[in-house]
Amino acid sequence: MLIGLYNAIFGFVLHSFKSINRRVRLKFPVWRMEEETSEHIHLLIKVFKWAVLPLSLLYVFADFYFFGENAFDSMLWGVLVFFYSNFLPDLPSIYRRKKNNVKTDDLPWYKKYALLLFAPLLIWFLFSGIQPKWKTTETFHDLKSLTIYGTFLLILGFFAFVKFPIEVGNITEIVSLPLYGVVGYLTHLKVDKIW
Repeated sequence: MLIGLYNAIFGFVLHSFKSINRRVRLKFPVWRMEEETSEHIHLLIKVFKWAVLPLSLLYVFADFYFFGENAFDSMLWGVLVFFYSNFLPDLPSIYRRKKNNVKTDDLPWYKKYALLLFAPLLIWFLFSGIQPKWKTTETFHDLKSLTIYGTFLLILGFFAFVKFPIEVGNITEIVSLPLYGVVGYLTHLKVDKIW
């Protein structure tokens, strides 16, 4: 089953990167995309198998047993966010310019992090023919970007899973989304030897 998962994720990610590469004409070699994708997916599957999946099942059963909450939906969203977060630091690279290119000023901080937080929307714009003029030297392979992304997911988790009155079981659902996202992001940073 995990081999099938590996092949499915590898094929999807590689196809996505090839499509983006063609669309923005980066001329990134296919062998390098395959190598990068393989490195990231290998550790991704290992972390999923030995940490995320067992802890997810424990989370769902504990939340139901102790708090009477059905956390299955937040667990499924969390697993999706884990997989997405593993590739997120590389997604905004299509809007990156070289540091020695001094033709334009660097973007304000809120536009830089909009590239990170709304990367899927910007990629959809790209394939729709809309090309934002935003370019940044930021690579998002650092702990500051991770902190901003985790905070964004906490806010998103609050709006997605809050039920009033807020109880402890509800708080675990709200916090689960940023935890999955941070683990996925850290997995990416580990492959790239950032930490």
